Amino acid sequence: MPEKISTSDPAAAVAAMAELMRSSDAETARAGKRQLWEMVRHGRPGNDEQQKAVVTALLSLIAGDQPASVKREAMWAVSELGGDECVAPVAALLTDEVLRQDACMVLERLPGDKAIEALQAALKTAPDGFRFQVAHSLRVRGIPVDDPPCQKLKPVRQTQVKPVGRA
Repeated sequence: MPEKISTSDPAAAVAAMAELMRSSDAETARAGKRQLWEMVRHGRPGNDEQQKAVVTALLSLIAGDQPASVKREAMWAVSELGGDECVAPVAALLTDEVLRQDACMVLERLPGDKAIEALQAALKTAPDGFRFQVAHSLRVRGIPVDDPPCQKLKPVRQTQVKPVGRA
């Protein structure tokens, strides 16, 4: 465990928090996660250099050899701070069975057209069970998707009511 976490070096601080999150002690892991989110949400306003350094450190956690729990937290933290530079590392996790739903939701939150393009590419190659999630994320971003159909529009029981405005 790290002796002292320096806040002057965001990359080292994020790495130290990842080490805490890997702990087998639940309270230590929870403390590391809480500190990571404190750094993400309560950074110094207007300090773009520090924010870029934090994003870079988080991306190294996503791409690195970390447990799924650490990668998951890093992905969600990136969704708060990141932009186009985060799309490729997050999209790479769309093939990971454990993390793919989180990766899909993070791409849904990331701004810009690159995230939409990554979701559209994933829709073409996603396994059948996961295609509904990818299609939903695209719909949330305002992209119409016909196949697979939206599960919310599928009636669960037979009624006499005719749909209005839909063919």
